[in-house]
Amino acid sequence: MRNTMPPLSKIYTRGGDKGETSLGGGQRVAKDDLRVEAYGTSDELNAQLGVVLAVGLASKELVPQFVDIQNVLFNLGSDLCFREEDKLKYAGLPKVEERHVVALEASIDAMNEVVGPLENFILPGGTPGAAQIHVARTLCRRAERRLASLTHHEEVSPWVGRYLNRLSDWLFVAARFENRTAGVSEPLWNSHA
Repeated sequence: MRNTMPPLSKIYTRGGDKGETSLGGGQRVAKDDLRVEAYGTSDELNAQLGVVLAVGLASKELVPQFVDIQNVLFNLGSDLCFREEDKLKYAGLPKVEERHVVALEASIDAMNEVVGPLENFILPGGTPGAAQIHVARTLCRRAERRLASLTHHEEVSPWVGRYLNRLSDWLFVAARFENRTAGVSEPLWNSHA
């Protein structure tokens, strides 16, 4: 099911030329506002997931999951660009829900059955796909940190933080799964280097 939105005939508005942008509820805030930082970083993560898909994955069964995650990250952006009090004014806004977190947990459990327990710290790398997934994982952790900063000052849906936390775990296991599917050994940390 596709969301409907009015067509955009003009991409630039000049509204941000002075370092401000609008939240979903219409408030003007600085472009480095904590809320904008949080949803902007989730957008960076989403773009990196596009790179993951573009480089190609040995584990083709992960492709639909990456696409689902990209869509949920758009929900997350919607969730964050509206303040909690403004969400009451707009019915049916896309948001992160418990079902999204549960789906990630089920997928993590299924992938863990394949990759087995972690017996040593691993270095980011392996296949190009796995390496790009590790980049996505670090961006997800940054998004979590930006969200944590925001929650010190404003109320945010608890599902947003839970989703990002679970997603970073999912990305870690997905990188391991990608290497396993490709038959590539995980690069292990040598603590004596």
